[in-house]
Amino acid sequence: MYIEMTETPDLSWQEEALCAQTGGDFFFPEPGSSVRDAKRICALCPIRSICLEFALSNDERFGVWGGLSEKERLALRRTTP
Repeated sequence: MYIEMTETPDLSWQEEALCAQTGGDFFFPEPGSSVRDAKRICALCPIRSICLEFALSNDERFGVWGGLSEKERLALRRTTP
């Protein structure tokens, strides 16, 4: 029997994220709701680039990560070789 062991990602960077101090409601809004407030918070966050890199490498499909919405991350993936 073969069991594949996957490495648990290091998420300690999230402790420094401004979203961790704000709450997830801004970052995972109801469909059709504005993500403007989440993007404002992300713009001030010192680890925004780490967050975006994590979202892209882990194919996060929901919410605002690194200042980008789901649609913006999808568009970025399509233009990045």
